[in-house]
Amino acid sequence: MAQHLIQKNYSFIQKLPEWAKTFAIKYCSNTASTYIFHGNIRDFLAQRTGVSEFKFVEIQDYIADVLFGYKGRIVCFDRSSGIGFVENPFNKTGSSTKQDFVNSLSGYLPDESDTRKLFTRKVTAAFELIEKYFYRKIKQKERVVFIVDFAETIIPTNIGSSYSEDDRFSFVTIKRWAYNPIFIHKDVTTILLTENLSELNQNLVKCPNVISIHVPLPDEKTRFNFLEFNKREGKLYLEPGLTESTVAKITGGLNLVNINQIIAESYQEKKNISMEYLRKRKKELIEAESAGLLEIIKSDSDLSMVSGHEYVKKALKRSAENIKHGRLDVLPMGYLIAGPVGTGKSYLVSCFTGEIGIPVVRFLNFRSKYVGVTESNIEKILDILKAMAPVAVMIDEADAVLGDRNMDGDSGTSNRVFAQLSSFMGNTDYRGKIIWFLITCRPDLLPIDIKRQGRCEEHFALFYPATLEEREDLFKIMLKKLNINTNIKYDDDIFKKQKYQYSGADIEAILVRAKSISVSDGLDYVDNEHINEAINNFIPAVYPYEVELQNLVSVLECTHVNMIPQKYAAMPKIKIAEAIREIKAILGERS
Repeated sequence: MAQHLIQKNYSFIQKLPEWAKTFAIKYCSNTASTYIFHGNIRDFLAQRTGVSEFKFVEIQDYIADVLFGYKGRIVCFDRSSGIGFVENPFNKTGSSTKQDFVNSLSGYLPDESDTRKLFTRKVTAAFELIEKYFYRKIKQKERVVFIVDFAETIIPTNIGSSYSEDDRFSFVTIKRWAYNPIFIHKDVTTILLTENLSELNQNLVKCPNVISIHVPLPDEKTRFNFLEFNKREGKLYLEPGLTESTVAKITGGLNLVNINQIIAESYQEKKNISMEYLRKRKKELIEAESAGLLEIIKSDSDLSMVSGHEYVKKALKRSAENIKHGRLDVLPMGYLIAGPVGTGKSYLVSCFTGEIGIPVVRFLNFRSKYVGVTESNIEKILDILKAMAPVAVMIDEADAVLGDRNMDGDSGTSNRVFAQLSSFMGNTDYRGKIIWFLITCRPDLLPIDIKRQGRCEEHFALFYPATLEEREDLFKIMLKKLNINTNIKYDDDIFKKQKYQYSGADIEAILVRAKSISVSDGLDYVDNEHINEAINNFIPAVYPYEVELQNLVSVLECTHVNMIPQKYAAMPKIKIAEAIREIKAILGERS
């Protein structure tokens, strides 16, 4: 922001987004000349044109117009386009920046007639010319702003000796500019643009003279203004009953380019945007924007479809009610859902999504073998989650997905990712806005940093059905879930004579087999014969030591006495710990 704007129009500055205010304060304090804008920099940015009216522009135009008021010279560079310029559209008399650049530097060319060389795409040549232009403008007491787009291609994150000569030159040049007191005090500003901060050379990012400013995804108010802008332009078609305010709420997590795509498709087809279409396109766009790292979960079931685990369901229903009534302040930061395989941990969380009116996303594999990509993926995911809030996040097999700060062999990537995630999960600003569900059958493998109070405050444990009532309830729920047409009654003796302990997944597999047998017989219903044949031929995969270990570590992790089965409730914790060590020794695991 130009100093004159801050001094003469303070009320206008207060209406700017927070990231632009941050830049204004830093810029006018004359403490830095080099900035990194990262995050949602490929989006449209809202530029106020009246009391309640906006137009939406790309970031280079936003920097030139809003942040600097077209006062001074705006020069741009990227590897593809070379040196370019943002011209003042209101300039009717003075020379253009392009012409001024040519006039200032043509004397440095061997052949002054070939001015095309001044717009070079070669980094070393371009930066040398830009530095000469800086000093020319300093002599003329004129402001100059240099915008470097796709900065990660010019000063990339890398490992030691793998830096190219161009990379080293760029890094040293920009760092030298950042420390140059003349540039700081004589209105020479360098702005680096990159989507992900982790893709830049971290020595530059951590430099105290380089200011990093995060450009977030648009908030609800900005999305509403964008919808209003398109409505005034006659491009927004909504179904009756669907308002811009509702659309603004639902589109959390999308940037304005995404929303514009939805509007443009509707406008092109002359078809009103419906709620169903909006949700479908949002799912597609967020999954595409996250490069397949997030999946939006939609469940047709609620907690009434979960058998047993009454205390867990009661606690989750209470949380669902708090969410519906806006009491996000009383919600836990996150939940740890533990228990042996086949107890329906993932299904429980999926059914929870049917109880609440907020989106639920699942973490997919965000790790990459390439340097910097994993950190970049996490940065992108967290930006999307912040914009989607309130949102619930499900991480299945959390012990494998999240890793540990002590993992070796990946150049410190796991350590950095773990620190990034654990810090974000523990940020109480997001209490009730981002709710974490960590699902695992081995909670003992999760680092204490992740599962401690302040990150995962509720530790639930699910176990196999232990009573006749629990087994019968599970049987009936499975019949309903699988849409099995039958009038058979549950017979506990049929299951007990097999001498196996059946998990919910085992009973589901038995019923699927019974349904398959009935279909083979040309029937559309399942009878006792089908059930008996399926049970008698079913042998569950048995891993007694592994399952018992999963039971014991879940008991030890659980923070609710009422969830623990009777056979474990009476065991002292020291006995449980001893049993865990013995089983780990048998399985060859380190304690």
